[in-house]
Amino acid sequence: MKEEHTIALLKECSSGCKMALNSIDQILEYVQDEMLEHTILEAKEEHEKLEKKCGELLRGQGEHEKQPGLTAEVFSKITTDVKMMMNGGNCQIAKLLMDGCNMGLQSVSECRNQNREASKDAKDLAEKIIRAEEGFMKRLRVYL
Repeated sequence: MKEEHTIALLKECSSGCKMALNSIDQILEYVQDEMLEHTILEAKEEHEKLEKKCGELLRGQGEHEKQPGLTAEVFSKITTDVKMMMNGGNCQIAKLLMDGCNMGLQSVSECRNQNREASKDAKDLAEKIIRAEEGFMKRLRVYL
């Protein structure tokens, strides 16, 4: 049971990190402000490290990383493009990224709570992801 909980939590963490990186890459083409770009690139680097750790822990369990669903990726891209064409700028970029952070917070927190028997490493990683999302949202608030 513990192993199943660990794998489920790690797969959710992996998928969430990949979705965050995908969203960041989508939005970067619209960023013109150097400080905002720096903030986003810092978050990207942090998510890359977390995603790498997810992969290592999953491989340690004999599992593969979970890819975000294609539908979610396509929907995210279309939503980003439409919203940026209608109302671009730092405020819109921050809002889109904060919405993504909030979705990540919800999905990882829910999965962590549903998989309480997961390993300490998996729970610690989920907590790091939650803190990363909260920190990114806080840094983005200045652009609203």
